[in-house]
Amino acid sequence: MNALRTWIKSPTGPTTTHFWGPVANWGFVGAALIDINKPPSLISPKMTTVMCAYSLLFMRFAWMVQPRNYLLLACHAANETAQIYQLGRWAGVVPDGA
Repeated sequence: MNALRTWIKSPTGPTTTHFWGPVANWGFVGAALIDINKPPSLISPKMTTVMCAYSLLFMRFAWMVQPRNYLLLACHAANETAQIYQLGRWAGVVPDGA
C-alpha cells in the first residue's frame, strides 16, 4: 500500500500530465490498429507520414525530459510501429491481410 501511495504522489504518478498525456495518446495507437482492417486505398499517406514524424519527435521528447517518461515513449513507439505498417500497406510493400 505504501508503494502505491508513493507512486500516486510521484512526479510521474496519476496526478500529473506525465501520466495522463500518454494515456490519452494511446487513442492514436488504437485508431491505427482499427484501421488495419480497412482497405489500403483509404490510407492517407500524408496524414500517416505526419503521424510518424509526430511520434518520432515525441519519442525523443519522452527520452530527454526529466524524469524520463517511459509511458509516453512506449505509446509513441507503438504508434510509430503501427503507422509504418500502415504506410507499408499503402505503398504495397506489406501484402494486404498479412
